[in-house]
Amino acid sequence: MKAARCLFLVWLIGISFPSFLVAQTADASFTSVALEDMSSFKPAAKNWSIVGDVFFDRTGNEKANKTAGGKGILLNMPSDKNKDNLVSNFEHGDAELDLEFMMAHHSNSGVYLQGRYELQLLDSWGVRNPRAGDCGGIYERWDDSKPEGQKGYEGYAPRVNVSRAPGLWQHFNIVFQAPRFDAGGNKIANARIIRMVHNGVVIHENVELTGPTRGQGFPGEAAMGPILIQGDHGAVAFRNIRYKKLDLSKEPVQASRNNNRGARPQIYVNPGREVTMHRSFVDYTKEGETKPKRITHAISVGEPSDVHYTMDLGTGALLQVWKGGFLNATPMWHDRGDGSSRALGSIIKLSDAPTLAYLTDKNAAWPATFEGETFRPKGYDIDGAGRPVFKYIIQGTAVEDRTFPEEDGKILTREIKVNGQKQANLYCRLAEGKDIAALSDGMYSVNNKAFYVKVDGGAKPVIREAGNRKELLVPIEGNSTGVKYSIIW
Repeated sequence: MKAARCLFLVWLIGISFPSFLVAQTADASFTSVALEDMSSFKPAAKNWSIVGDVFFDRTGNEKANKTAGGKGILLNMPSDKNKDNLVSNFEHGDAELDLEFMMAHHSNSGVYLQGRYELQLLDSWGVRNPRAGDCGGIYERWDDSKPEGQKGYEGYAPRVNVSRAPGLWQHFNIVFQAPRFDAGGNKIANARIIRMVHNGVVIHENVELTGPTRGQGFPGEAAMGPILIQGDHGAVAFRNIRYKKLDLSKEPVQASRNNNRGARPQIYVNPGREVTMHRSFVDYTKEGETKPKRITHAISVGEPSDVHYTMDLGTGALLQVWKGGFLNATPMWHDRGDGSSRALGSIIKLSDAPTLAYLTDKNAAWPATFEGETFRPKGYDIDGAGRPVFKYIIQGTAVEDRTFPEEDGKILTREIKVNGQKQANLYCRLAEGKDIAALSDGMYSVNNKAFYVKVDGGAKPVIREAGNRKELLVPIEGNSTGVKYSIIW
């Protein structure tokens, strides 16, 4: 009976809490905003500049913030004397805007469409119940004539907070419909956010904007206007800014899968108040590839703190981690089903290769999988918090592997314990990517600041070349009992 009740709750919770991943594809019809110098913008104070690289310390140590010369990144570092907003040279009506941004610790900024409608930028990492003032929110309108506590109105919080940690790159994609005016200049239709995507997750759809939000850069409303970026509240960086002019009166945007329920019901799994484990197939697509690989022995673990992960029980690989909704089980349970489920939130892809492996020497290639009886899964136990502790054997070495959230769900920590006997040439691969850089205090950034890895204890990781990519390895030597590390995003 307990299992049946759980399934019933899964169905009801799923229907009431949609959250979808949206694919990001290249589109040659976009116009890129040149970031070789400041010529793409109207003159502004010295808080704005073009740099080649930027580092914002995750903990808020401003002395550790650094930049490097070059081009490609738009940087705002305000001071008491220099804190101008920045205005683009181009103007837009109906448009799609696509950009990446990086927030400093506790920083605050905003992107104003047409210089009038603010989409909030904020260090909202770890916020459980986002408001209109959090990252991705549509900021409030404002009326000073109203009583205190009522001056702000018509602000819209994001559906879910998928903000990443300070110092990591994030992504916005916005489809905007400009207000409409008749021949006499009278407004006949309000502006709208048709769709807004934050880090791959839809956070707004079809939101009507009855007028400019607080702090607008220009009076009234207009059919055309520039992009304005707020520059007086804190450090923020941008890259890969691009836009596409649209005519939504002729090119209506198709509804996303959030509202497209005609084909079949949507069945979602969410943890509720307890840790939830879900066995299914998972289709895993490697970075740079388009054809997914079906993982047949996957288990996804959902946490009440809305931070989740998927393990491959056939190799001990940590495939992916994400924040937001847990799983869409529609492909598995609707009609005949195909046995698969999909992560719902903002995903960090890790690797489908084993986490632990014996190497013939420190330069040997990391194995893509295990062969024969090299790896033997032994199931899992449940710890006191209701979380799985996975067990497996690699070439005779017994392993216990557990992953759990810390800092109220801001990070996931993984603890891998071996049997304590001497382990010659046994290595743990913590991360792999196009780029891995050592920071400080056991911290590493992966894939040019897509996520962080933090290594605990006295482990001595090494960064090594692997073709055109890099790997972060920890040797498990002597009487070492394993390794403990955290993924931060």
